[in-house]
Amino acid sequence: MNAAEPEREGAAQQAATSPAVAIARGTGRTAAPGAPDDSGRPFGARLMAPLLLGSLLNPLNSTMIATALVAIGQDFHVGPAGTAWLVSAMYLSSAVGQPALGRLADRIGPRRVFAAGALTVCAAGLIGALAPGFTLLIVSRVVLGIGTAAAYPAAMALLRSESRRVGRPTPRSVLGRLSLAALGSAALGPTLGGLLAATAGWRAVFAVNIPLGLLALLGALAWLPADPKEAGGGRATSAAGSSDPLGVVLFAATLTCAMFFLLGLRDPRWPLPVAAGGLAGVLVWWQLRHPAPFLDLRMLARNGALVRTYLRHGLAYLVIYCVLYGFSQWLEEAHGFSSFHAGLILLPMSGAAACCSLAGARTKGICAPLTVAAVCLALGSAALLLLRGSSPLVALLCAGALFGIPQGLAATGNQAAVYDQAPADGVGAAAGLQRTAQYLGAITAAGLIGLLYGARASDSGLHAIAVTGVVLGLLLLALTLTDRSLRSGATRNSESRKTGPPRNSESRTGEPGTEAPRTGG
Repeated sequence: MNAAEPEREGAAQQAATSPAVAIARGTGRTAAPGAPDDSGRPFGARLMAPLLLGSLLNPLNSTMIATALVAIGQDFHVGPAGTAWLVSAMYLSSAVGQPALGRLADRIGPRRVFAAGALTVCAAGLIGALAPGFTLLIVSRVVLGIGTAAAYPAAMALLRSESRRVGRPTPRSVLGRLSLAALGSAALGPTLGGLLAATAGWRAVFAVNIPLGLLALLGALAWLPADPKEAGGGRATSAAGSSDPLGVVLFAATLTCAMFFLLGLRDPRWPLPVAAGGLAGVLVWWQLRHPAPFLDLRMLARNGALVRTYLRHGLAYLVIYCVLYGFSQWLEEAHGFSSFHAGLILLPMSGAAACCSLAGARTKGICAPLTVAAVCLALGSAALLLLRGSSPLVALLCAGALFGIPQGLAATGNQAAVYDQAPADGVGAAAGLQRTAQYLGAITAAGLIGLLYGARASDSGLHAIAVTGVVLGLLLLALTLTDRSLRSGATRNSESRKTGPPRNSESRTGEPGTEAPRTGG
């Protein structure tokens, strides 16, 4: 690869001659915390392969179930309202699981959490493939949401650890690969689900998680660097002793009440938002009292830039999911396309999202791609106002491609912002909360689509979604342009990473390749 930086040459040579690395080379595994992989390259293929595989499981399963819902409903005699729980249950468990497992990765080590999540995915796939009843199928989706939620925050924590080892920030191109894996798998999910359901039955949509989970597990055990010693042993014990199960339960209950309300906006049940507000108040009170809270509200209060990133990410995906689900439904019901042809029309959206994800990963700044994303969301929503049930195919393809641009740029831009703005010892939990903001956007979008469409998708309903998208896109543009932290060029954590290697070298304990112990939780 390219030449190493001068300050890293001595440490790399010392690590290369250590007994721990010699053993790792003989077994094909990384034996010491922070030791390089067999290729010796930072952020090399052996580190990234299991991270990318694990990170695609959640978005893949989020969309893969879509083309199997009709067959599942027919087998269990359940209508669309019932099968919708298979989608909502996974969103809810993922929204709770992402920050919870990210917090756990920061405390006991990301490799342990990643491997446990992969094993849970295998168990969920087995439960779903053998489920004799619909209730157990919902349980499978809940377990699947928890298992797949572990990969992304653990991957972000592992990349931060690798960044400390090599003494330089994680390249934007590496972060872009995680976004591309999520976007690509979400786009291919309906096609893969339809193929599995048509050839092997809908149970194959669940069973496919068994080999995928096993591959992620084996890759994690073989290639991911071992967690630091202080993340096991005594640290694990203290982490277990200072866990916050009540905080997790209160957070889950708050989200559940909010989700039930949002999914029934046409016939709103007003006691639900009151209950959600009361639970949120209790959650805040408890988190401020707990010595090691599930949600570090004090950190969020001090880190306004990170909170604004969550807000931008949630708003962007609220518009994206409104279009993704609302536009596809309109293509079928108002324009008369089959589900297969509607999926083909959305392919330019997926292609544009993938290309813009790669382009966003190559940019150095954060403000510019997020500004372009907000502008494209507003323009794309305005373009929907021009569509009718008789619009030509080329207009439909162009409208879909226009929405792919903000999908790719928002994903990579906000991910890079979270990585830079998160506390050095809390990137896992911060990344999990980013995904929670995205899932809240998805749940809110589902409620808005049901409210604006009613019983059937129509031109007027699509135009109402378009007006909503224009307003939210302009709001997102204002939030982006007025956020000075996006134009500062380097955040507090970026600066701290530049001075990271000297601190590590001063606090080494004599074992080559070992990081300085982390403090705090």
